[in-house]
Amino acid sequence: MNSSLPQETVDKIAQERSHFATAPSAFFQAWKHGVAIAGPRLFGDGTRESWERSNDKWDLCPNTSLIKRSIGAMSSGEKVFLAAMVSFYNSRDGGALLKRAGVEGLADLGGLDLGRRQVIAALILHYNGW
Repeated sequence: MNSSLPQETVDKIAQERSHFATAPSAFFQAWKHGVAIAGPRLFGDGTRESWERSNDKWDLCPNTSLIKRSIGAMSSGEKVFLAAMVSFYNSRDGGALLKRAGVEGLADLGGLDLGRRQVIAALILHYNGW
């Protein structure tokens, strides 16, 4: 690291590098927890066994066609949470589902229960692309 940089800057760079080195694993753990809350039937091959065997986010991609068909019968909180989850995978599909769930902005995620809020917060914090 360039020694002419202020120590505060050097420390901040080290903190960022450390965070993003662990972000993929942390994102997957949050994603897997979110899948458990939303229902494994809507992700991966739709089985609980698939969820249990999953090793990365690619094993648990949302089944967007099934979600689009199923989301209408869900509670408001379930819809918003599931739509937010889908938006990490595909922003266009997720955005459309968020609108369908009545979400107009991030503050609308404030209606989620604590567990769902924690999952979404962790996904935002550790998102590193799909």
